[in-house]
Amino acid sequence: MFGFLKKQAAPTLQAPVDGQVVDLTTVNDQVFAQKLMGEGFGVQPANGQIYAPASGTITNVFKTKHAIGLTTADGLELLIHIGLDTVELDGQPFTMHVKEADQVTPETLLADADLAQIKAADKEPVVLTLITNSATNLAGLTPIKTQSVQHGDVVTTLTLK
Repeated sequence: MFGFLKKQAAPTLQAPVDGQVVDLTTVNDQVFAQKLMGEGFGVQPANGQIYAPASGTITNVFKTKHAIGLTTADGLELLIHIGLDTVELDGQPFTMHVKEADQVTPETLLADADLAQIKAADKEPVVLTLITNSATNLAGLTPIKTQSVQHGDVVTTLTLK
């Protein structure tokens, strides 16, 4: 009867991969650690199956397959970045399962990453979830606890501007 009074649930970001959550400030890349690309978190992966951290539309699959852009219904622009300096691997360790304009949910497998190949190339396999428009759309997020997660586990709750 008073549906317009119903408070909308706060948006969340889920773990895109099984593994150990790491604080973005501890990532071994100053652009990400200083949050120059936006707020977010990393997961040291236990396997190479990368899922969507939220529901939305795929806006970009990088030619080098190391990163995927996703826009949520709330207008958040997410970047799922697989590994550090993996752009140099020219797509070799990655198999994409999505393309631009695909609708995805946290149950959607985005990509497979060959972690052994990434490590053999002396690259760090950490999977980053970044909110690239956090300066304009994000008022804050709950503190991210470093913990062991399964893909789909809620890592943080967001407060939008």
